[in-house]
Amino acid sequence: MVLGSVSQTHRKTPSMPSLASGSSQDAVGKKRPEQCGPRLHSSLAPTPSLRSTSSSAPPNRTKTPSKANCTKSQSMKSEVWKPPGCPGYMGHCTWMRRSESSCTVNTSSSSGGGGSGRMCTATSVPHISKSNSREVCNGTKSPCLLVALRPTNVDQEKEKFFQSNYTYNPQFQYQEPIPTGVLAKYSHASEKFIIQAIRILHAVLQKYGTYESFEVATGGTGLSKCQIWTNIRKYMLKEGCTGEIVVQLTEDLLSQAVMMVENSRPTLTINLSGARQYWLEGMLRHEIGTHYLRGVNNARQPWHTSDGRRQYGLKPANPSEEGLASLHSVLFRKNPYLWRAALLYYTVCRAAHLPFCQLFRDLQQFVADPKVRWEYCVRAKRGQKDTSQSGCFSKDQVYMDGILRLLRHRRSIDFQMLVALGKVSFEDVDRLKKYAVLDNPRIPHFLRDQERYQQQLDYIIEVNQLNDEELIALLPK
Repeated sequence: MVLGSVSQTHRKTPSMPSLASGSSQDAVGKKRPEQCGPRLHSSLAPTPSLRSTSSSAPPNRTKTPSKANCTKSQSMKSEVWKPPGCPGYMGHCTWMRRSESSCTVNTSSSSGGGGSGRMCTATSVPHISKSNSREVCNGTKSPCLLVALRPTNVDQEKEKFFQSNYTYNPQFQYQEPIPTGVLAKYSHASEKFIIQAIRILHAVLQKYGTYESFEVATGGTGLSKCQIWTNIRKYMLKEGCTGEIVVQLTEDLLSQAVMMVENSRPTLTINLSGARQYWLEGMLRHEIGTHYLRGVNNARQPWHTSDGRRQYGLKPANPSEEGLASLHSVLFRKNPYLWRAALLYYTVCRAAHLPFCQLFRDLQQFVADPKVRWEYCVRAKRGQKDTSQSGCFSKDQVYMDGILRLLRHRRSIDFQMLVALGKVSFEDVDRLKKYAVLDNPRIPHFLRDQERYQQQLDYIIEVNQLNDEELIALLPK
């Protein structure tokens, strides 16, 4: 394991064994009995083939050229573990995708118009040039969405806000103008699941008293960097992906963790503040066990390109992608509350109607810690320059939306197939099976016992005070 600067050049390795690896034995130590749920597997045998089939062509559809540009993420103060080899890598990494971090923002429309902007397709992440970490490939200046939406003066505005006793509305600046098309796409908040979100938040407060007590009881203590590295190594052994992913630790990230591509390598960046004793496993199931493994499986499918997705008529990967990852974050916890998804959903709803400082005060009913509230408010107000205005960036509602849709249809979804098919919506699973490559897919260890997995989904519904009748009424189809 090597620790170094994030600016170091990642080494290429010429070999690339089968994507069907996953036979590593479970070298993980004993789990903690209180915060972790029942152990799912006693062994980690290689994943059996779900089905072998040739990729039959779908009905003919019009193809249009795809455009994809990407950039390395914003330079971060971090430490990096670069694996000695990368069995799943061969120079260009064209399959890895993270819905928020690796979609690129194009500052001109396809017709050459000025500034309407668009986002790349849900599964598109091209090769990233190593020559300059701050330049995007193909000579453009289109930043990844994660970089474009992070204010460049966030630290300065945070200091002003706290010095004003929370009465100042931050005036954010950005690396370059954010296309109006992107802002318009995420400018409208939904209140479809607001009752369920508030109910989840109150259920947590009723049980634990405060968010801070909930964090200590369910998250445990913060982990040192050495402990984080050790737990990551153990988790990679579980999934059979040792050596495939570069890992970064940072304090400069709005989210808790993000899986993206940097220097052509799958890279997991973890926010040190969110790496807690009992939460880290869920974070790794979210990023590696869901986003990464679905990306690996997606690379083998005939719809792995933007043109392929259009040809096969695929629905957007979200909200299924983030909903599935969010469920896996709390899977097998003793008390699998969907707190974070619920609070993100609520914050976006309120941000649509409130300026920054009023939003900050409103969140005090759920979170006392001003630093935590600041982070939620910044996420909900991303893209705004003058936060004294009402308005939101609604993308964070995708987690709650995806969770409830998957729980609503959990009895009819083949979750192993959902992972094996790659970056697809649960609604497309049955239709795509006959076209898929399904020999030795990468299935996360916690999903190999489907009966136990379904039982845990039922438990998540119970703990979060949801019920099937309500979900059916909200989502008839």
